[in-house]
Amino acid sequence: MGTILEQNDRTTPESGDTVPASMPTDTPADGARRATAARKGGAPPPDLELLVHGVGGTTPEEMLRDPRTCRITGDETAAIYRRADEVDAEQRSPQDREGPDRDGPIREAYVWCNLTSGNSSRALWLLLLPFMVANLAHWMRPPADRRERTVRTYGLFVRLVALTLTVLLIAGACEVALDLIAWQCAGSADCAGGKSWLGFLSPENHGWWSQPGRRLALAAVLPGALTGLLWYLSNRTWSAYESSPPLERPVDESAPEAGNRPALCLPGFWYGRRIVARLRAAHTAAGFLTIAAGLTLPTTTYDRRPGGGGLEDAAGWALLTLLAVGAVAVVAVVCYRGRSETKVDGELDRITITALPGAALAVLALSVLYAGWSRPGWSSTGKLPGNQAFCAIAIGEGALIVAMAVCALVLHRSAPGRTPLYGLAGPAVAVLACGLGAVLAGGVAQRFADWLDGGATPGEGPGIAPPVLLTWLATAIPALLLALVVLLLIFTVRVWRVRNRLLPTIMDGYPGERPDAVRTRRIARTIARAGLTDSAPWIVGPVALLTLLFGAAAVTGAWATDQVPGRAAADAPGAVDAAAQTAQALGSWLMGLAFLMLVTWARRAYRSPSARRTIGILWDVGTFWPRAAHPFAPPCYAERAVPDLTWRMETWTRRYGGRLVISGHSQGSVLAAAAVWQLDHRTRGQVALLTYGSPLERLYGRWFPAYFGPTQLLSLHGEVRYWRNLWRYTDPIGGPIRLPDGSGPEVDCGALKDPLVYGRTPEHPLPAPILGHGDYQADPVFDRERAGLLARLPEQTPPGQEGAAGQMSSGRSSG
Repeated sequence: MGTILEQNDRTTPESGDTVPASMPTDTPADGARRATAARKGGAPPPDLELLVHGVGGTTPEEMLRDPRTCRITGDETAAIYRRADEVDAEQRSPQDREGPDRDGPIREAYVWCNLTSGNSSRALWLLLLPFMVANLAHWMRPPADRRERTVRTYGLFVRLVALTLTVLLIAGACEVALDLIAWQCAGSADCAGGKSWLGFLSPENHGWWSQPGRRLALAAVLPGALTGLLWYLSNRTWSAYESSPPLERPVDESAPEAGNRPALCLPGFWYGRRIVARLRAAHTAAGFLTIAAGLTLPTTTYDRRPGGGGLEDAAGWALLTLLAVGAVAVVAVVCYRGRSETKVDGELDRITITALPGAALAVLALSVLYAGWSRPGWSSTGKLPGNQAFCAIAIGEGALIVAMAVCALVLHRSAPGRTPLYGLAGPAVAVLACGLGAVLAGGVAQRFADWLDGGATPGEGPGIAPPVLLTWLATAIPALLLALVVLLLIFTVRVWRVRNRLLPTIMDGYPGERPDAVRTRRIARTIARAGLTDSAPWIVGPVALLTLLFGAAAVTGAWATDQVPGRAAADAPGAVDAAAQTAQALGSWLMGLAFLMLVTWARRAYRSPSARRTIGILWDVGTFWPRAAHPFAPPCYAERAVPDLTWRMETWTRRYGGRLVISGHSQGSVLAAAAVWQLDHRTRGQVALLTYGSPLERLYGRWFPAYFGPTQLLSLHGEVRYWRNLWRYTDPIGGPIRLPDGSGPEVDCGALKDPLVYGRTPEHPLPAPILGHGDYQADPVFDRERAGLLARLPEQTPPGQEGAAGQMSSGRSSG
C-alpha cells in the first residue's frame, strides 16, 4: 500500500484509473507531524463524519446543508465533498472553524449517485434487466453450514441459467432477423413486395441475395452486432466502474478462522476481474455459436434432402461438429470455477478470454460462408427449420432452476434461519429472470410479426408468425396478471385491517395531544403500508411459482400440438375455445406492449434527467452485487464505492489519527457496512458506524442471508467498535437490527417518533410531515447519537508525538 500512496496522479497498470492528487503522497508519520504542527497547542486529532447517501442520490449541498461545497478527492463519477470553509479543517482548531457544526466533527459527503444514474446512455441498461435479476439469484442462496460443495453446485447452476438467458436473447434476435425477416417475409412475394427495403432479397427479383442461404447470412449481421455490443458494454463498464483495486490484505487460508470470516471481509470480494472476464468470453462465444447454429441447421436440413449430399453435406456435418465442440467448451468454461475472494484476483485467463470468443467467431464466419454457397433450387417456405430451439431452451432453464431449488433446500435445512420462501428466494428470482427474458425475446418477435404481417393474428393463418412456443407463453400472461391483481387486492385488504388495528394506539406516542381523526388515520395508514415490505415474499413466491407452472404448460402445449393455442382449442367446448382465443390475442398484445414500454421508458430516461434518476434507484438496489453469474448485467457500483470508502477511512485515520464516524442512509448504510468489513483491525478501532433507514437486516439480511444474515451482522457488531442504528415504524425500507444473541438494543435505538409533532404547537405552527424513509438528520436523536458514538471512541494520541509513527506502523502490520 505504501508504494501506491506514494504515486501521485499515476495510472495504475491494472485498471487504467488514476490515484487522485488529493490522496496523501507521504507516509502516515509525515502527515501526522504536519497536522500536529498546524494544530494549536498539540490539540487532540480532529474527528470526522463521513456521510454516505442512499438510493436515488442527492447533491453534496443537500448532504452537507451548505450551498458552498468543494470536491476534495474523486472524479465526476464518484467523489468526496466538504463544505468550502472546512477544506483545511485538519490544520485548524474547532474554535477557528466556521458554521453551526464547528463544535462537531468535520463533515464529508461521499456522492456515488453518478455510478448508477448519471450518464444518459445508462438508461439503455433497462434492456439488461433479465441479466441483472439472474445475477441477484447467485447472491440469494441460504447460508452454508460446512456444505461448500453444495454452495459451489448452487453457484454452478445459477451460472448455467445465466448462460441460457444469453442464448435466449440472441436466439430472439435471430428469430427476428433470420426467421421473420430473411426467411419468412423476404421469401414471400406478398410480404417483400410491400416493403421496398426488402425488395433486393425477394426471389421475385432473382438477384444475388435472393437465395435463402445468402439472405440468412446477411441477416446474421444483426444478432452478431448485438453480441458484439454486449461484449463491448461489459468490457467498457468493467473498466469504468469495477476496476478500482481494493486495499490488499492477504488472508491465510490455512488459518482455522479464515473459513469462518464473513465473505464481505475478504479482500477479493469486491474485485472479480478474473471471473467476469472469463464469463464474458464464454457468453460472447455462446452468442456467436447461437447465430452460427441458426445459419447451419436450416442449411444442413436442405443439404440432407433426398438427392443431396456431396461436399455441402460433408461441410455441414463438419460445422455441426464444430458447433458441438464449441458448446461443450463454453459450458466447461462456465462450470470450471467460480469467484476467488480470499485474495485480489487480478490475473486473467488470457488464452480462454481470447481464444474462446475468437474461435466461436471463426465458426460463425465459416457458417456464413457455408450458408452463402450457391444453392439455386433452394426456396424458403413455412418457418425456419430449427426454431424448436426455444422449447429446448425453456426446458433447460426449468431443469436448472429445479436443480437450484434442490441445492437451496439442502442448504436451508442445514442452517435454517429467517430467510424468505424456505431458502427458495434464489430459484424464485431465477424464474422471474427467465420470465423477463422470455417477455423481452417474445415481445420483440410478436411485434415484428404483427408489423410484417399487417396486424394479422400470428399463427392463425399462412402469414408471418413467430415460433409456436412464444405465442403459448404470451397466452399465459393474462392469467399471470390476473393472479397478480388478486394478490394486490389481498394486500390492500391487509393494509386496511392493519391500519384499523393501529388507530387506537397512535395517540399513545403523543400524550396530552388533542386527537385528530384525519391525522391519526394518515399516520396509521403510513405504518401499515410500510409493513408491506415484510410481505414481499408472499408476492415473489406465488408469482414465481405460477410463472414456472405456466411456462411448463406452454412448453407442453407447444410441443404436443405444434399449433398456437387458438387453433389447438378449436375443437374444444365453446367456452374453452373463446377463452383460448381471447387469452392469445390479449397476451400477444400485452407481450408486445411490455417490450414497447421498456424501450419507451429507456428512450424517455435517455432524454429526461428526472426519469433517469428513477431508473437509477432501480440500479442502486439491483447492481450492488458483483457480476458473479452474468457478465452482461449492469455493472456493480459497489466495486467502485466500497474501495473508495475503505481507502478514505484508512488514509485519513492514518494521516491524522482522529476518530471517524461513517454514517450511511438506506443503501448507503449497506455500502458503509461493506466498507467497514474491509478495514483492518487498527482502523476499525478508530471507526464507529451509524446507520439510519437501513435495509441491512430487513431486506439484505432476509434476501441475502449468506452475506447479511444474523451471524454476519453479529460479526460486524463485534468487529466494529461501536454501531448504532436509527429506524422508524413509518419507514418502508429501513428497520431494526435483530441480532441472534439478544444484543440488538446495543445497536438499535428505540423506534424514532414520526411525525415528530402530532399537531400544531407554538414551536411547530404548521403540521409536521411524516418523514418515513427520509430526512433522519432532522430528528434531534441523530445529532445525539452521533455525538455519543464519537464520545465512546477512545481518544487518540495526538499525531506527531514520540512513538506515534511506530504505533501506526505496528497497527498496520496487525491488520
